[in-house]
Amino acid sequence: MDADLAEEIAVSALGFLAADIQRLGHFLALTGIGPGELRAEARTPRVLAAVLEHLLQDESLLLVFAAGNGIAPNLVAPAHAVLEQQGGTSGGA
Repeated sequence: MDADLAEEIAVSALGFLAADIQRLGHFLALTGIGPGELRAEARTPRVLAAVLEHLLQDESLLLVFAAGNGIAPNLVAPAHAVLEQQGGTSGGA
């Protein structure tokens, strides 16, 4: 898994969450990331890692995302690991 693919997967996942106000609201509530912070830092490794961590914590959400975006579900964990190495944080945001 390289950094570009990890970012591509995470940006797709963020778009998936943002496309549904309830999904996005749930993500923001669980991570503590505010809407302004999300807008300002959406493409940072920290936020992108938090997005993927959120999907990894909810298998049904992960599977819906993967199926809808043509991404193998087993690619999300390695993408998360790459982004976390780049400056993401574990345990929320």
